[in-house]
Amino acid sequence: MKVDGFGGGEICAAAEANTTENPLAPEIGTEENEKDGEEMFVPPLNFAMVDNGVFRSGFPDSANFSFLQSLGLRSILYLCPEPYPDSMNEFLKANGIRLFQFAIDGGKEPFVNIPEETIREALQVVLDVRNHPILIHCKRGKHRTGCLVGCLRKLQKWCLSSIFDEYQRFAAAKARVSDQRFMELFDVSSFKNLPTSFSGSMR
Repeated sequence: MKVDGFGGGEICAAAEANTTENPLAPEIGTEENEKDGEEMFVPPLNFAMVDNGVFRSGFPDSANFSFLQSLGLRSILYLCPEPYPDSMNEFLKANGIRLFQFAIDGGKEPFVNIPEETIREALQVVLDVRNHPILIHCKRGKHRTGCLVGCLRKLQKWCLSSIFDEYQRFAAAKARVSDQRFMELFDVSSFKNLPTSFSGSMR
């Protein structure tokens, strides 16, 4: 695990912005899209609330900074092996946000290796309410993030069908049988005295 790694380098491809279906619609950030100088809050790709103080998404970029600031984040848990980009590191420093990095390769089936011990270490970070509010993200917020959240749901005693429904809602056509099999077999018995929900904590 890498914590507070503020090195430069290339990122795993940043999430592509959603394109609008209306070619005449104003672009985000243009005058037409701002009302009386109000700041635009644009969530990252696949953003959602997991529980009180726990969020998930794809890779954020500078367009999402104002939105992320509104969450009052204490931590970001990053699940890709690539270094964080300079712009994100500067944002973290400016806002006092701690970075936890767990390098999980984003392989494709049938050659997918989900490191169970890494998932366990990442879960310990998520379960520690001192790190909340926390954002969990990978590249697209689908597979690696989906597996981690799915294992969290097992700790929260969700039934498998509900865990898979949530995973598939984000992965859609890219859902992987291997991810679901990993979540199904993930052993939660070593985790003790876990809350079924977090009370939530703001900065």
